[in-house]
Amino acid sequence: MTTPTVAIRVLRAPRLPRSSAWFVASAVVLAAFTIAAVFAPFLAPYDPDHVDLLNIQAPPSAAHWLGTDAVGRDTLSRMMYGARTALLAPLLVVVSSTILGILLGLVAGWRGGWLDAVLGRVFDVVFAFPSLLIAIMAVALFGKGLVAPVIAMSIAYAPFVARLTRSLVIAERTRPYVAAYRVQGFGGAWIASRRVLPNVTPIIGAQSTLNFGYVLAELAALSFLGLGVQAPTADWGAMINEAQAGLIGGYLLPAIVPAVAVVLVVVAVNVIGEELSDRIGGGIRA
Repeated sequence: MTTPTVAIRVLRAPRLPRSSAWFVASAVVLAAFTIAAVFAPFLAPYDPDHVDLLNIQAPPSAAHWLGTDAVGRDTLSRMMYGARTALLAPLLVVVSSTILGILLGLVAGWRGGWLDAVLGRVFDVVFAFPSLLIAIMAVALFGKGLVAPVIAMSIAYAPFVARLTRSLVIAERTRPYVAAYRVQGFGGAWIASRRVLPNVTPIIGAQSTLNFGYVLAELAALSFLGLGVQAPTADWGAMINEAQAGLIGGYLLPAIVPAVAVVLVVVAVNVIGEELSDRIGGGIRA
């Protein structure tokens, strides 16, 4: 059976206004941190775990651009290596939660009925627990590190994606092109997966981008509490935790640098996600 020619609601590439200065700046910031994370072994001037007791809490200099920490480790090198865990873990959470959320939302929105009601109540139960609390519970059950929190937060964020997917699928289900495919004899599973899903995925992907910043901040908080990445592995949240003692003595840089990095990445991702959502939303045509 050949695919009929019908009016399908698709995502086109509309003529868009030039990117805003905030969007460009955010993209540059995110690209810089990504490059630093990927090429850390080649860009970092020192081994991130190298201890130099003769340079404890050293101020910024030609040898150490961002100074050193309480045991003489180069802050810039640890920032580069710390970007790996700081960026990779949220990426894994966003990707896995988006895939799981899309599947659940598609089933709930397309099938409806008792299945939709059951999934809705499950989502409500998950919503009742903050994602950070779920991650802490996972650490308590399975031990410290990033594996358990990543899995737990993927489950915690999936209902957000599922709710959005469900609402979009319900709206798409009433479109004329869906009825046209039904008349042609195409099954519901084929229509949902091959036609409805491609139409809603770009919007969901843009919205899921916003989750990246929230997940990054929460995982950094988990490492700050000592429940995430464990020493001596470099991580932004763990670096802030390790620098607490130095704050009393006026050594602010080892704590401020990773904190600023977290803020910059969260803001950059939010700006990019919001603009992508606006663009994709404006690019949907019937």
